[in-house]
Amino acid sequence: MPLYFWPMNYQKIINGIFKEVSECKDNGIVASYIPALKKVNPNKFGVSLCTIKNDCFGVGDFEEKFSIQSISKVFTLTLALKLIGVKLWKRVDVEPSGDPFNSLVQLEFEKGIPRNPLINSGALVVCDVLISELKNPKKELLQFVQKLANNKNINYNLEVMQSETEHGFKNAAHVNLMKSFNNIENDVDEVLDLYYHMCSLEMTCSELATSFLIFSNGGKLSYTNEQIITRSASKRINATILTCGFYDESGEFAFRVGLPGKSGVGGGIVAIYPNEYAITVWSPKLNKNGNSLKGMTVLEKFTTKTASSIF
Repeated sequence: MPLYFWPMNYQKIINGIFKEVSECKDNGIVASYIPALKKVNPNKFGVSLCTIKNDCFGVGDFEEKFSIQSISKVFTLTLALKLIGVKLWKRVDVEPSGDPFNSLVQLEFEKGIPRNPLINSGALVVCDVLISELKNPKKELLQFVQKLANNKNINYNLEVMQSETEHGFKNAAHVNLMKSFNNIENDVDEVLDLYYHMCSLEMTCSELATSFLIFSNGGKLSYTNEQIITRSASKRINATILTCGFYDESGEFAFRVGLPGKSGVGGGIVAIYPNEYAITVWSPKLNKNGNSLKGMTVLEKFTTKTASSIF
């Protein structure tokens, strides 16, 4: 049970942490390997928390949209599990990689089976599954995310998508390598196109926090109580984002923050506390592992102050 049980206290807590972290020096660097991301103001900073009782709180730039990048891998994973269930695990493993998100080394050694669905190769396999299962994957993925966030004002950023397409040589290498091992069923370019659209999703901190509440709520939408995925699937997703959500810094995040969470090179981090809340932080400056410096700091301070680590 968090020390701060009453929801009204959450606003006071995040206000205090926001002010404290804003005054700290940030030596991070904005992601530059995707040119469109370099245009983002590096000083943007927002925090939003939403509870399963549908109380939401925010501070800073929490209502400004940003490119969620790899956080979107959780949405495609969720949709794939909803569609084909445990059959997914025949094509992608659930082990932490211990390597950067775009490493090719393990993929070659392990004969085209990605270590987990949150590294790039794993997310590409998940996209391949969606193409096989859906009539219009890009449209249906977007509608799924809009439903989770209870907001139809969510879309792809086509400038970011195009920028990723033009510079995605390593992702092309991943998908072609897996195709050579017969772990990609559809056209390589079609898989890459869905993957780049997925990464280009734009959301606000509050929209992201709302959309992740199903993982705090046993797979149910908090605002309708509709069961979107099974409680078992929600449990598996939470375990996967805890152990794999930060790639080669997943252990550090679990150690410092103590919550299941997922990061993206757009500077976003979203984390969940079961049966209580989801919290998102956005700050574009990244550490050497590609995770938001301020985001890591905010969440560490938050779980310390609220005693809401899962450990």
